[in-house]
Amino acid sequence: MNSTTLRWSRSSGWSSDLKAVPAGVSLVLYFGATDVLAASPSPIADLLQAFPDAVCAGCSSAGEIRDHFVEDDGLSVALVAFTSTSVKAAVVSCTDAGQSAQVGRELAARLQADGLRHVLVLSDGLHVNGSQLTEGLRAALPAGVTVSGGLAGDGARFSRTMVGLGPTIAEGQVVLVGFYGESLRVSHGSAGGWQPFGPKRLITAARGNVLQRLDDQPALALYKRYLGDLAEGLPATGLLFPLQLLPDREGTDGVVRTILAVNEADQSLTFAGDMPVGHYARLMKAGCDALVDGADHAALLACEGERGESLAILVSCVGRKLVMKQRVEEEVEAVLERLGGGVRSIGFYSYGEICPSGLAHGCDFHNQTMTLTVISESVG
Repeated sequence: MNSTTLRWSRSSGWSSDLKAVPAGVSLVLYFGATDVLAASPSPIADLLQAFPDAVCAGCSSAGEIRDHFVEDDGLSVALVAFTSTSVKAAVVSCTDAGQSAQVGRELAARLQADGLRHVLVLSDGLHVNGSQLTEGLRAALPAGVTVSGGLAGDGARFSRTMVGLGPTIAEGQVVLVGFYGESLRVSHGSAGGWQPFGPKRLITAARGNVLQRLDDQPALALYKRYLGDLAEGLPATGLLFPLQLLPDREGTDGVVRTILAVNEADQSLTFAGDMPVGHYARLMKAGCDALVDGADHAALLACEGERGESLAILVSCVGRKLVMKQRVEEEVEAVLERLGGGVRSIGFYSYGEICPSGLAHGCDFHNQTMTLTVISESVG
């Protein structure tokens, strides 16, 4: 396996000559600003022309990761040439969050083939319910197939997100990339670093990923009371104070959920994943050091013995980027230092992360985590 990372910027174009890249590229992964992906002509056309036989997939971001750098308003690309692993991709449109589970099942069915080992998910970040998407994937994929990836971002604007496969880059799409072959090695890790505070409140009314009432109070009004002056910046400022979702009042460990939209008319909050009635929700907060520690722990979980050249795919939540600001590269540096030499990295800041988390089947939906997938091939 051989991988190369590139950068495209508006001011200087490509960081390297695409013709100088070694032959045999079978996978092109890209992450970029929404406006860059929507542009005509787009730099993606250069990639399709240079690597016509490769699977070319990517999505919009809230910041692009390339090796040790976090950058904005451009395009970060990984070019991967496998020795014996094959890749295949499929795309389905999803413009209604209620279709999310069915989309997951349909895409999984399209990738079913002997030798499937891992699936990378790149999903629209505003029209898809991440919880239901992963539920559909878990139901349809064979046992032992792991899944990772994330929901596309759009900075802190929450206006539109885009996902692409081949020449088609559009809103409301979900792409799966399947990896096949006995030599493929995949490890993964996901961790946060956020700390809960305040009372646990019962979810008394919700519909899927739309939270309507907490402790029989309008969810948005209650949330605004906690935010104070920051409430004027919703939904973006909500990324600084996500909610921890707990199955019962005594619970201490639970998934984290991020706000995607607010509805002043009915005083509801829309999240990236389900908010089930009967569960409890609690506010969370974090500082830079805690988030960097969380990223380091995610990398520790992904460490798996000796390996050759590897590609680490990092998906971190936009909320972490907003908290860390100028220090955001510290979490990427912590990951790469933990993984050690011989690892290239590519990734993006997202509206949700997908990664196994100790469940019986191979994926779960997260928010506000650093999630990474390390891909390599066995030697010999």
